[in-house]
Amino acid sequence: MTASAQTAVLPGRQGAVGRLSDLFWRKPGLLLFLMLTPPLLWLGIVYVGSLLALLLQSFFSIDEFSGLINYEFTLVTYGQLLQPANFDIILRTLLMAAAVTLASAAIAFPIAYYAARFAKGKWKAVFYLGIMLPLWSSYLVKVYAWKLILAKEGILTWLFAKLYLTWLLDGLLAIPVIGGNSLSISYIGTFIVFVYVWLPFMILPVQAALERVPGNLVEASGDLGADPRQTFRYVLFPLALPGIVAGSIFTFSLTMGDYIIPQIVGTSRLFIGQAVYAQQGTAGNIPLAAAFSVVPIVIMGLYLALAKRLGAFDAL
Repeated sequence: MTASAQTAVLPGRQGAVGRLSDLFWRKPGLLLFLMLTPPLLWLGIVYVGSLLALLLQSFFSIDEFSGLINYEFTLVTYGQLLQPANFDIILRTLLMAAAVTLASAAIAFPIAYYAARFAKGKWKAVFYLGIMLPLWSSYLVKVYAWKLILAKEGILTWLFAKLYLTWLLDGLLAIPVIGGNSLSISYIGTFIVFVYVWLPFMILPVQAALERVPGNLVEASGDLGADPRQTFRYVLFPLALPGIVAGSIFTFSLTMGDYIIPQIVGTSRLFIGQAVYAQQGTAGNIPLAAAFSVVPIVIMGLYLALAKRLGAFDAL
């Protein structure tokens, strides 16, 4: 061995810290294992463990006479989800989640398109600031603020009156099912607040997807004789679809699981989140609450599988 080769191999460092550092340098897989073990244990025990415990509870039932949990495997609790009152809660939640997702996508697309195509320099920073700023304020403060805005004596009613559009507001509130005495106690109000709160989660993925669309594709579409509607339908929308689906993952799942917004703004009819809270709280029916909780998990599992096939994860 030459002298240069001998000097290239440094002697091991002394002390416990030095020897430990040399060990990690020789075996990087050991360092990776030690770094990942604590968070994986936390994820496995606290998160996955709680989901498994929840799933297990859903296969138990409540004794009708004593009110105690009967720890015997049964599907009776899942059968209760098909009762008209409980099935209406599931259907109501799904329809609201779908409506919020579609409305968020419709509002988010032009905003995201402007940011991706025309906002440059400081204006793009202003765009990001405007989108992220609502997320910095308290969730409860925003919801209660909207309750005041949508109230019968709120600023929105005052604005309709000033514009002589009270007849339009009264017509909306007179619509069966979704109407009410005021926007703050109607499904329309619940829908408005859901869209406002979750809209940033739709705008950002759509904007990221549109950023990846080459500008020359839009120009080529115009050069080939396509009008703006055809360009949107055959060029922009297919390429932005992964971003829309990625944003819908947030808006759909967050709407399905939320119970605070319907509790503060809306009617007395329950959504899944409220049903879970009521069943595990005042009613004390843990198995039924667990069965209700499994519903959005199953739906979102199927939805995520579809979203993955559509390439939505590439836009996150």
